[in-house]
Parts: sequence; C-alpha cells; structure tokens
Amino acid sequence: MAGEDSREAQRGDEHEESSPLLQGKENDSKICSKGDAKTKTASPVPPPAAEEYGWTADGLPVSHGSVIGEPIRRNQWNSGLFTCLGRNDEFCSSDLEVCFLGSVAPCVLYGTNAERLGSAPGTFSNHCLTYLGLYFVGNSLFGWNCLAPWFSYSSRSAIRRKFNLEGSFEAMNRSCGCCGSCIEDEMQREHLETTCDFVTHVLCHTCALCQEGRELRRKVIHPGFNAQSTVVVMPPTEQTMGRK
Repeated sequence: MAGEDSREAQRGDEHEESSPLLQGKENDSKICSKGDAKTKTASPVPPPAAEEYGWTADGLPVSHGSVIGEPIRRNQWNSGLFTCLGRNDEFCSSDLEVCFLGSVAPCVLYGTNAERLGSAPGTFSNHCLTYLGLYFVGNSLFGWNCLAPWFSYSSRSAIRRKFNLEGSFEAMNRSCGCCGSCIEDEMQREHLETTCDFVTHVLCHTCALCQEGRELRRKVIHPGFNAQSTVVVMPPTEQTMGRK
C-alpha cells in the first residue's frame, strides 16, 4: 500500500508540472519580472527644452525651429519719411491730400489716421480735438507744437505692429550694424523701437504724420466706405382685374 501511495503522489506531481495552466502562470510571472526589471533600469525621459520665441506682426510671439514657426521678416514702408508729395502711382491724389492736411491741419490728418486704425464711433473727434487742444497749448506756452507728439507717437507704433513694418532702430542697425550688440531680446528691441517712434514724432512730426497717412490709405479702407447690406423693397407691378 505504501508503494502505491508513493506512485500516486509522483503521478500527481508530474501532472501538476505538465499542466498548461501552471505553465501559463509561470510564463506570466517571468514576463512581469522582466518588465519590472526594464522599468527599474530605464532612465527617466528628460523634459523638453523650453522654446524660444520671436516677435511678429501685432506683437504676437511665434516659436523658432520650424518653417511655420520662424519669425516673419519685417516689411518696408510704402514711402519714405521725407517723401512729402508721395509716390507717382494710383494714390498720388491721396498723397497730395495727405501733404496738404499735414501742412495746414495736422489735427485732421491725425484724426483720420486714428479713425482708420480703430473704426469705433467717435474715434475721429476724440483724437482730433485732443490733438487740437495740445497743439494750441504748446504753441501758446512754448511757441511750437511740442505737446502733441507726446500724444500722437503711439499711432506710429500701432501702425508698425499692425503691418509688421521695419522700425527706425532696425533700419539704422541694418544700415550701419553698430546697435545690434546692445539688444538682448525682442522685448528690449520693441522698447527701443517705441523710443525711436517718439523721437521721430518730436523731431519730424509733420513728416511722420504724412508717412503714416500714406501707409494707411494704401492698406486700410476708410470706415465710411465700408459696404453695408441694404434691403430694397420693390413695389408690386400694376394689377388689373379681369371680367368674366
């Protein structure tokens, strides 16, 4: 009896060893142990490097490193600062009007420029009357128009950002290359360009207003000429009553 019991025990052990369920469990445990070993030995993934940003039109940053993300090249002004009579093209009559307004009524020219930049109701009157008041105070107290440029130079910065135009500082750096070393980032460049816009309005105020007016008339339609949808009601045609 003892011999038979030992044989049955050996058969049971052999059956357990040959069972596919037990073999599957052993394989799963081996795979899990290998996976744990790989996770332990795998090095952590470093975080992505911070992207650098450049500045484009309207002061919007775009990332470098790709064709789409590369900064847009600055555009040139349509006319120079001292091109008083404008250019000989289809806008020549408008350029003569801008030159006349800049010489006789700079407040009107500044108001129309501000109206084209922001077509909100009352834009022309608010900017024109404010400019006119500063114009009279400056001429009365100091003998020349020294206060209005402090108010109007921001329009030049707005035009430069809106159409991604080249600023005075960038043009000077491109021509002589002596100022590029003092620029650390794009934010500092923008501050320098804004300072150059202010200096341009103080030293060459009328010429700056005329240049901005010529630029806006070539790129922005006057808000008064915007087409508005209208409903036309046609009267019914003449009707006659037939007799039977």
